[in-house]
Order: sequence, then structure tokens, then C-alpha cells
Amino acid sequence: MIGDGTSGVERSVERTLGHLRTLDAAGQPEEEQVPNAPLTLEDLYRQQRMRMVRLAILLVDDPATAEDVVQEAFTGLYRNWTQLRDARAAVGYLRTAVVNGSRSVLRRRRTAREYQPPHQPDARSAESLAMLSTEHQAIVKALGHLPRRQREVLVLRYYGNLSEGEIAEATGVSKGTVKSTASRALEALQKHLGTS
Repeated sequence: MIGDGTSGVERSVERTLGHLRTLDAAGQPEEEQVPNAPLTLEDLYRQQRMRMVRLAILLVDDPATAEDVVQEAFTGLYRNWTQLRDARAAVGYLRTAVVNGSRSVLRRRRTAREYQPPHQPDARSAESLAMLSTEHQAIVKALGHLPRRQREVLVLRYYGNLSEGEIAEATGVSKGTVKSTASRALEALQKHLGTS
């Protein structure tokens, strides 16, 4: 998928976002689903809320905004719950809603920056950054400099652990676009990080 020049960056991104995924999974309670019992919205909220919040944080780089994005996604799911064909499809619906909500937030930020001086708060908490090595911190910071779609593809691939098909579905682009976007994103990260 990716040329030799970016394979080191790809491994670094994979390690960093995989490490975050592992840290997040360690703090999650085990799913308590009774076999053959229907999945309820409450079950889904309990099982997926923090995963979706962490996904949104990586996309919008602000915990409070990420919480709002996820809350809106669950509100939309609640409104459409009876129309859902399969309760298991709800996770995909949530993921897509979080990606789309994050895009809206970033568009509003860009518009707001046109009318106000640029402002870049350090939104990550000291605790979350302290848990990462210097290399991991550099990767997470570099992700913030990527264009929206490139950041989405890398976060969904390496943090969300999604296949190209699942990323295409969540972002509304083709699998080919996912591949090329990932390649360009890794090349941009390589340049930003100054690695070869």
C-alpha cells in the first residue's frame, strides 16, 4: 500500500495509535451482552461511548468538543433507533456520525478563524500526554497538522483499527481514495517529522 520511503513513518503511526487504542481498551469494562439478547441503546452507549469520544478527540483535538460530537451522534441514533435494520449496524452508524460531526466542527473552526486571530489551545490533558513517549507525542502532534481527510483516514486505520472498506464507508469515499489518502498522509507526516 505504501512506498518504502514512508514505511518508517507508517510503523510509527501504527505504534502510536495502536498504543492509544490499547490504553483506551484497558480502561473499558468487559461487554456484558447476554447471548441472543437484543442490543439496547443503553448497552451501546455503555460499550461505545468512550471509544467514540477518543476517536473524536483524535479528529477535533479538543475533549469538550469531542464529547459534544459524540453526544450528537448518540442523539441522532436515538432518533433513528426504530428505523435501524440491525442493532449491530449501530456502531457503524455512530462511527460515521462522529466522523461527520467532527468534519462539521472543523469547518466551523476554519470559518471562525477567518474572522478572528488564529488560536491553537493545547487541548490534550497533561495526563494523556504524559502517558505517551516523546516519539508518540510527536506523532500525535504531527497528525494535527494534516488536512482533515488525511487525519481521518490515519486515525480510523491505526486507532480505529478499521479496514479500507470500513474507512471508506465511514468517510463516504472509495477504497481507492482511502489508499491514496493514507499514502499522501504518511508522506506528509514523514516530511513534517523530518524522517527518512
